[in-house]
Amino acid sequence: MQRILNKIKAYHTIIIHGHKRPDGDCYGAQFGLKNIITSSFPDKKVYVVGETSDFVDFIGKMDQIPDETYQGALSIVVDTAVKDRISDQRYTLGQEVIKIDHHIPVDNYGDLRWVDTTFPSCAQMITYFFYKFKNELKLTEEGAIALYTGIVTDTGRFRFRGVSKLTHQLAGLLIEKGVDVEYIDQMLSQESLEMIALKGYVYSNFVTAKGFVYIKMTRDVIEKYNVTDEQAASNVGLIGGIEGYPVWALFMEYPNEIRIRLRSNGPTIDKLANQYGGGGHAKAAGCKLESWEQLPQFVKDAEAVVQAYHEGKHV
Repeated sequence: MQRILNKIKAYHTIIIHGHKRPDGDCYGAQFGLKNIITSSFPDKKVYVVGETSDFVDFIGKMDQIPDETYQGALSIVVDTAVKDRISDQRYTLGQEVIKIDHHIPVDNYGDLRWVDTTFPSCAQMITYFFYKFKNELKLTEEGAIALYTGIVTDTGRFRFRGVSKLTHQLAGLLIEKGVDVEYIDQMLSQESLEMIALKGYVYSNFVTAKGFVYIKMTRDVIEKYNVTDEQAASNVGLIGGIEGYPVWALFMEYPNEIRIRLRSNGPTIDKLANQYGGGGHAKAAGCKLESWEQLPQFVKDAEAVVQAYHEGKHV
């Protein structure tokens, strides 16, 4: 971490990237880190770039910058294990690249890397970074809101595996900085009538296999319920926790591929995700299919993971 702080001090221009289809943790880490740097070093130019997220856009707005901005700049990529998933591939135009991530390593990109899978969220890593150097760094209420939102969303509101005493301690630090917990809960909880109707569709149309349950989000369904791709994909948790089905997934159809949000409350699933061009955590990962024709094989592979788990073969 000291080397990362030294690099931040050394550069005048810093550009912070995240991953494609950003979630709350990605946004929180990006905007939280920007706030720490700009508050601590007011003379530096710091930009946050990449795809936008309607779900957590109350945290901040993405910057639009020309290629020339990267000349002599430091690129920092957060919350992204796979190079292809980095939003805005211009990160390579920076003079140096730093990777900060909490996922199981897939691509070891970057000139300097801080990867720690014991953290349940990347936003917690950024908060810890601030805490370790609190005598040198500053954080405002705005940055604390971003980081708290990141922690809350990626930990399932402190319910998921990996949440620790440190998680709560750092959340408390952010609350001391002025975070309104009720406000963030309201922003994350409000839903449209269309989303409520889509949840009904999910509960009525999920498919079960041997220990594996899934839902398909086709373009027709998304258009019928008039929701965004991000809103549709957020329903993966609805089919989690069904007795006898420790692995579940949401298949999200895009024009050129099918993205999979894969989850588990038992078997480790990151290797299954690796087989299909993805990665992530042991119990929460993402991957993709080239077409629906691959779905039957994926289901068989998921069933095999569950069977091996029940037999004590931790694949």
